[in-house]
Amino acid sequence: MHNNKSDKKQNNIIVGIDPGSTVIGYGVVTYQSKGLKPKALDYGYIDLKSYKKQEEKLLHLNQDLKQIFKKYKPKYVAIENIYFFKNAKTFIAVSEAKGVILLTAAEAGIDIQEYTPLQIKQTISGYGKADKKFIGKLIQSSLDICSSIKPDDSSDALAIALCHYHHLVNV
Repeated sequence: MHNNKSDKKQNNIIVGIDPGSTVIGYGVVTYQSKGLKPKALDYGYIDLKSYKKQEEKLLHLNQDLKQIFKKYKPKYVAIENIYFFKNAKTFIAVSEAKGVILLTAAEAGIDIQEYTPLQIKQTISGYGKADKKFIGKLIQSSLDICSSIKPDDSSDALAIALCHYHHLVNV
């Protein structure tokens, strides 16, 4: 698990997760109330490339997620919904990782919400076909992050968390 930012624990916490086959991005966002700007508590990625067998990757994903959930005690987990893959092998691996993410969050009693890439982009930028670079800049600005967010999986996870925040405050 590689993280890039840490801060104090807060009450209203959302963990955004960008599922992948070998790299899973996560972003932890907190908010005080509907009128106040959300903040990034942490972001990073879970790197599963060193594990050869899929069952080892899934086991370590489960263990790392449990650590993140234990540390931040999120109220919500927001995850990108898998909608289309050109490569069937990748689709299966990402689907299995997503299953572990959903199971781990459910076991922790965390409310889960899924968003499509189109919903995330539309919510963050107002334009469903915005490119990653533009979304990344909006995430940096919205969460007061001064440096670029690397890798893209971490930025995507923060976008997913921020998307859920906007859906919560606009209800």
